[in-house]
Amino acid sequence: MNYPNKKINVAVLGATGAVGQRFVQLLCDHPWFHISALAASERNVGKRYEEACGWHLSDVMPEAVREMIIQPVEPVLDAQIVFSALPAQVARETEPLFAQAGYAVCSNSSAFRLDADVPVIIPEVNADHLVLLKRQKEQRGWEGLLVTSPNCTTTGIAIPLKPIDMAFGLKKVMAVSMQAVSGAGYPGLSYLDIQDNVIPFIKGEEEKIERESRALLGRMAGKQRLDADFTFSAQANRVAVSEGHTICLSLELEEKAEIAAVQDVLRDFRAPIYRPNLPSMPLFPIIVRDEEDRPQPRKDRNAGQGMQVSVGRIRPCPLLDVRMVSVVHNTLRGAASGAILNAELLVAEGYLS
Repeated sequence: MNYPNKKINVAVLGATGAVGQRFVQLLCDHPWFHISALAASERNVGKRYEEACGWHLSDVMPEAVREMIIQPVEPVLDAQIVFSALPAQVARETEPLFAQAGYAVCSNSSAFRLDADVPVIIPEVNADHLVLLKRQKEQRGWEGLLVTSPNCTTTGIAIPLKPIDMAFGLKKVMAVSMQAVSGAGYPGLSYLDIQDNVIPFIKGEEEKIERESRALLGRMAGKQRLDADFTFSAQANRVAVSEGHTICLSLELEEKAEIAAVQDVLRDFRAPIYRPNLPSMPLFPIIVRDEEDRPQPRKDRNAGQGMQVSVGRIRPCPLLDVRMVSVVHNTLRGAASGAILNAELLVAEGYLS
């Protein structure tokens, strides 16, 4: 294990946006990382961060970044790691330039999530998929690397599915999401669109959930990722909740199991490859709620500083085998905090030169 003896310089790309602000908020007090650069779109280059950024988070903007000057999104930043909160179309062009120039890119963008040589990682679920970085270096010749985080809703699905798949196997998964408006970014949806309403369509979301979940729960065969072969049906909805995605899951298992056994494997789950002392990794990534009306996003999204997935209403399913409800904090575990945990894993595993 490699733990840094001094703070590592990091940069945030897309630092003025909603996820970029989360990165800034979380990194300002991080024990391993120091924000050395903030980068954003051309219209904000040269401005002070305080001037360029309409701060949307409830906590005040950290003093340490207020006077920092916004730099161009170009690979000349004084940093070893860059956290990307760029839109997908910008990330597709820009992130490879940083990886080629020697940076470790930890991306929250969907641009490269399903490329065959780019790991999409939740450390508690598939840390072993980092071996794809060897293939990435061979094929692309980059001096640095690129690792991605999954879709925020996928995170709230893959984490509880992992221990169930390990214990009993999965044949079919049905997922219905109720996704917070913050998942649409800022300014997101208009009040008139979402108030007193449910919108049963989020472009590309269902496809992401299905494909990314199978990738995350897949296995490595040498330098190749083999996606899990269970059948997945997802439906995605936008609801009038500020933060915290709720997902209703129904599962068909390879090996039938009592509900108490399913509860136990969820409650006892720790990362198969556990990395102690990673600052952002909870000891137990899942909290099992026994109350009949939990989890709820307002009450449960901040569990474990937003890094634990809350799972409840675990009960028999009359169509499949078992059903449950999960809640994940979409801008923390599902976005910025998840990418920061990936960076911690890269450091601990020695992927930073």
